[in-house]
Amino acid sequence: MSLSDPVADMLTRIRNAHGAQQEMVEIPASKLKAEIARVLKREGYVSDFVIEGGARKTLRVYLKYGAERTPAIRGLKRESRPGLRRYVSGDKVPRVLGGMGIAILSTSAGIMTDKEAREQHVGGEVLCSVW
Repeated sequence: MSLSDPVADMLTRIRNAHGAQQEMVEIPASKLKAEIARVLKREGYVSDFVIEGGARKTLRVYLKYGAERTPAIRGLKRESRPGLRRYVSGDKVPRVLGGMGIAILSTSAGIMTDKEAREQHVGGEVLCSVW
């Protein structure tokens, strides 16, 4: 099966798994998806992730829930997509919910959050917003 937007597929799988209150979700692995998962783990939105498999690697993301099984991720939005890429300069990096959420950017210095991009004064492609 060919996917035209694998990042959107990853975000949709995470969103659906949270809706079904699953403990983990399996996603076809890539370096970009692994870096996004690393940022989500570092920022406290998922509890852990592992890459498994041989020829066809799988990214297994363990979801995080709060009190009364409320998901740690309340919203995920794909910002830049194949039909309409969204690039920002270092001084125009967006804030999500006034700093309560994060934007994940693909920059020349790697995948990072909006806060890190502002500190390093680098821009790039806004991949998604998480809150």
